[in-house]
Amino acid sequence: MRVCELRQKEVINERDCKVLGCVADVEIDMVSGKVLALIIPGPGKLCGIFGRDMEYVIPFSCICQVGEDIILVNVKIEEVYVKCKC
Repeated sequence: MRVCELRQKEVINERDCKVLGCVADVEIDMVSGKVLALIIPGPGKLCGIFGRDMEYVIPFSCICQVGEDIILVNVKIEEVYVKCKC
């Protein structure tokens, strides 16, 4: 699967059925070439007008299933919702 195909899929947390958003980026280990995590932008500040300063970093091990339209993950939101590194 290509990264551009991942970006078209919604990520849903199966713990609470909450839609986290769509994949914006992936984190890759440059030595092994393995995907370490999916990066999903967090909700925007003030209705999305003023940008985002938080993101969801979903470890690859937390991905349950990748379907045609969605990616199911099983995460504790407070553990994966982090300040943007960019």
